[in-house]
Amino acid sequence: MIDLNLILDQTKSIAKEAGAFIRRERQVFDISKVESKGLNDMVSYVDKEAEKIIVGKLSEILPEAGFITEEGTKSDETKAYTWIIDPLDGTTNFIHGIPIFCVSIGLMKDQEIVLGVVYEINFHECFYALKGHGAYCNDTKIKVSQSPSLSECLVATGFPYSAFESIDEYLAILKTLMQKTHGLRRLGSAAADLCYVACGRMDAYFEYNLNSYDVAAGSLIVQEAGGRVTDFKQDDDFIFGREILASNGLVHAEFWQELQQHWKVKK
Repeated sequence: MIDLNLILDQTKSIAKEAGAFIRRERQVFDISKVESKGLNDMVSYVDKEAEKIIVGKLSEILPEAGFITEEGTKSDETKAYTWIIDPLDGTTNFIHGIPIFCVSIGLMKDQEIVLGVVYEINFHECFYALKGHGAYCNDTKIKVSQSPSLSECLVATGFPYSAFESIDEYLAILKTLMQKTHGLRRLGSAAADLCYVACGRMDAYFEYNLNSYDVAAGSLIVQEAGGRVTDFKQDDDFIFGREILASNGLVHAEFWQELQQHWKVKK
């Protein structure tokens, strides 16, 4: 029988080990070693090597699990248990020396995320959750904020870097939110955004054109901290549906109403 509590402890250690490697490499990083995967989509040897560390260690603790990985170290998403990994969420920040980037590791069982670990490398903050057992940061239980209305919220988002076909709709949403909230923040790491909602630093977060490895771990952490996570249709297709709306729950319906004023629901 699989002991998820034990696996969680091991996963936290693996995330911190990969994070320590990334932190060391940042001190000597040469931007000329950056590769391009597509328009404004960058990768370095640090992403790739960190992913190899993570996949190798996770394969030892749960040999029967499959993998979905950003850098393609291993892909086998048909298993009952599947690891969903972003070895360096916030690569652009890392490349430019901006100190918000994370290791993100989620474990999916039969299409449901049951374990999530996000290690924010620069601040040494390890956010984690098991389904049904609450959410934590460095062993302290965390909860979402209690802001009751959008007018009292600080909102996180991400800017599109390649999928610009919806940019006018997105900018219209930003214009509305600028006038109806405490402000907007773009941290450059979806994993960090979600964890900041989970611990109450942010009240809500939305973004489109995301991948499963961007949100798998963080979405569970938000839910276990008492928040709500949906896609832009208020359905549950936020892991693979490429769009996410996460909030403290209290403002979710109000936020969604504002979103729908401008966003065309994708069929």
